[in-house]
Amino acid sequence: MRCAGAGGVLWHRRGALANAVVKYAVASGGAKCRSQSCHAARIAMHAKPPDPAAPGVAGLEFTGERFVPGTRGEIAHEHWHRYAFARRFVAGRRVLDVACGEGYGSALLAQTAADVVGVDIDPAAVAHAAACYGAPNVRFMAGSAAALPIRDGAADAVVSFETIEHLPADAQAAMIAEFARVLGERGVLVISSPNRPQYSDARGYRNPFHLHELDRSELAGLLNDAFPAQRWLRQRRYLGSALWSETAGAFHEAFSGDADHVATAQPPEALYFVVIAARTADALPAQCPALSLFSDPDDREWRRLDEQAREVLRLDDLLKARDRALDAQSAHITHLESLIAYRDGIIVERDAQVRTLHETLRAAEAQQAELGARLGEATTALGSARQAAEALDDERLRLERAIAAQERIIAYRQSARWWMQLPWLRVRHLWQKVL
Repeated sequence: MRCAGAGGVLWHRRGALANAVVKYAVASGGAKCRSQSCHAARIAMHAKPPDPAAPGVAGLEFTGERFVPGTRGEIAHEHWHRYAFARRFVAGRRVLDVACGEGYGSALLAQTAADVVGVDIDPAAVAHAAACYGAPNVRFMAGSAAALPIRDGAADAVVSFETIEHLPADAQAAMIAEFARVLGERGVLVISSPNRPQYSDARGYRNPFHLHELDRSELAGLLNDAFPAQRWLRQRRYLGSALWSETAGAFHEAFSGDADHVATAQPPEALYFVVIAARTADALPAQCPALSLFSDPDDREWRRLDEQAREVLRLDDLLKARDRALDAQSAHITHLESLIAYRDGIIVERDAQVRTLHETLRAAEAQQAELGARLGEATTALGSARQAAEALDDERLRLERAIAAQERIIAYRQSARWWMQLPWLRVRHLWQKVL
């Protein structure tokens, strides 16, 4: 193996160790993260899928559970940094790496440690770690954090990063007690844990495989009995400008501000806590960096951010084009709506006209019905009048005939013949009365 300088990438004899691993939990009888969906949400936020051509990818399936070589993202820096930071505290010591996962961290620790034993609950992860990172001073074995396969006092240092939150609350104290059991009297514990208020609460993020996350006071409460001497560090991604002295310096400084005001920068809220703990203060390392930075030698994270920036610009152009298209469509829709409004106005006007015509038609129909009734009455009266006229006409004809007869009688009686026959007619009339 070789290391490409402080903070550099560890290169293994079998290929490039390119990225970090999200380790398995070593809870009693249970794996830290065996489901294929483990950390999927987080990886979606902070990592890119692995490059299929990267060394080692073919040997590990990228399920979202663990990082494999070729996976990119800030979570890789977080994991690399913790192990790189811990190397100074395990130099020359017998080290136990609890929940070693894929094994890259144990190999990093072995660069300075006398001997490293990586323990993980998952036999498949242990087999992979042994095949990839096994060395004279690096061994791997299967075991649980609640029942470590290590004799009492056999370790000078225990390293356990991002493990405790994967255990239920009632098992976390047992894990700390187990660490105390395997550590010698002057042993050192280097442990990390996500800071729940920042990791989950502030981001509205819930990792389904974190069974019980802790805040600072809760983590301190678990450590106080067995490891009362503690040094706390806050880990979080930090973006700014760095000035590096070409010679060693005795102090560091950090600023925060803008063009109007500059002040001493305060430590950011911890996304993770890293704690160096021991039974006594004199067992703690004499020196601890006030500030520790980590970056990869190829600036892959910066390139990833640049790619994301370019992608944002591309998507912004697409968004602007879409907005222009939407504006044109909105204008067309507005025009169509105005046409619809005009049409609706005409329809309302026509409806009013139709209602008026219907009312006029109904009035005409009523008037027609009334006139029809009156016409029927008139027709009936006309029939009666015609009958009366016919009767009068018949009466007129009768009277005319009677008058004509009378006139003939009168004319006859006015003649001389009638006057000559009148005496005889009277005698006949009288005779007829006598008889």
